[in-house]
Amino acid sequence: MNKIIDKAITNIRLNAERYAKAGRYYNGQHDLSFASEKFQNTFGSLFREFALNLCPVICDAVRDKLRVTGFSVEDTGGNATVRKRAREGEGTLVHTRVSALVASHARRIWQQNRMGTRVGEIHKEALIYGDAYMIVWPDEYGAATFYPNKAANITVAMDEASPGSVAWAAKVWRTADKHVRLNLFYPDRIEKFISRKEVEGGLPDADGFAPLTASSNLKVQGSKSSIETWNLELGTLNREPWTVPNPYGIVPVFHFANNADLGALGRSELESAMPVQDGLNKSVLDMLVAMEFAAYRQRWAAGIEIKIDENGKAIAPFKAGIDHIWISENPGARFGDFEATELEQFLKVKDSFRVDMASVTGTPLHYFLQHSGDFPSGASLKKAETRFLAKVRDRHESFGQVWADAMSFALMIEGKGSDTRLITEWEDPAPMAEREFLENILLKKQIGLPVEQALLEAGYGAADVKAMVKGSGVE
Repeated sequence: MNKIIDKAITNIRLNAERYAKAGRYYNGQHDLSFASEKFQNTFGSLFREFALNLCPVICDAVRDKLRVTGFSVEDTGGNATVRKRAREGEGTLVHTRVSALVASHARRIWQQNRMGTRVGEIHKEALIYGDAYMIVWPDEYGAATFYPNKAANITVAMDEASPGSVAWAAKVWRTADKHVRLNLFYPDRIEKFISRKEVEGGLPDADGFAPLTASSNLKVQGSKSSIETWNLELGTLNREPWTVPNPYGIVPVFHFANNADLGALGRSELESAMPVQDGLNKSVLDMLVAMEFAAYRQRWAAGIEIKIDENGKAIAPFKAGIDHIWISENPGARFGDFEATELEQFLKVKDSFRVDMASVTGTPLHYFLQHSGDFPSGASLKKAETRFLAKVRDRHESFGQVWADAMSFALMIEGKGSDTRLITEWEDPAPMAEREFLENILLKKQIGLPVEQALLEAGYGAADVKAMVKGSGVE
């Protein structure tokens, strides 16, 4: 039995429940809580589909701030060409040219893979489930291709000798013919397996898999007539057709771990929000029940004769309604009504859970509450979003390093700048207004910032700046 397969299957099974719960809460399929079994039996079916779902706000608010704008070269130290030319006195010029060339290749690969859309899908997956994965591998023409994958289908093992590096990874998925495919990714090879039998429920054990070879006598949806085409990688067939060589020395699976501890899997943004969401749902359910059964003002009557039916049960002497008048022949009869249940306390409890949701998740409160009065000022909003923006910038750091590694690997596949380290560029999550931006540049100029640099920071091109400075006579 393959121990790696056994470990991979065990990890995927363990993570399945955690991922499933996070997905259910994001989609509004919550575990409704009731005060008692009697309450659940009475109202459980009535509110089965109910949810005041705040979970999407928590994830989507962060995702909206995670916009990759491109890649830049980190420094000259990692590029052999730049180091050589630097010794010859041309380091700065060559570095600029290499940086522009590498950035151009990265932008082309990014656009070819339609990552403008897919990057948001990866970030959403990581924020909801805690983990997301990207496989990078050449297509049939040798072009680097990005394959986003669901967290539930992949597991990775970190290299203890090299923290942050992936020692091996596994991916499982189901085929149209009800078999389960499994690929193991190593720095020097990729091994392919398939379940020996059709699988209806969960994943089979490790000994239920066999190497994917022509002798498997199995068909895969979308495959060509010969099973050999499944194993045709890099233009060659291997001696062992279920093994694909990996000439790059890197596991081609890149792990986006959200808010993860060192060497651990990521944590869902909803992890701390789920108990609060349950409490919020409970408060709203209580309010709905009170509205249905206790918010209507109940009438009472005393001092009147009550008639009994043939079964010995009292007959209601009056029927309530706007078109009915209560009349009694007894001059001593009295009428009145009970106070209706006050719903304001339920609203206060509901809003208090929104405050708790903002507190435990670091999401600004105004994302959850509608303001009945004047909208907060820009300064107030900026102060309220301080913690939230810190969280966003933390994701910039963690996700950005993975994106840079994935793009560096893609450049390696295509032989473009394989020895160059990249930095992921992000859209500013808290951009300043244009007036505030220009005022800051003027303040910098007052304390000594050169005019040329000030114009560059204002967004003018180098050629325009040069002409403007020369025309103004300011050097």
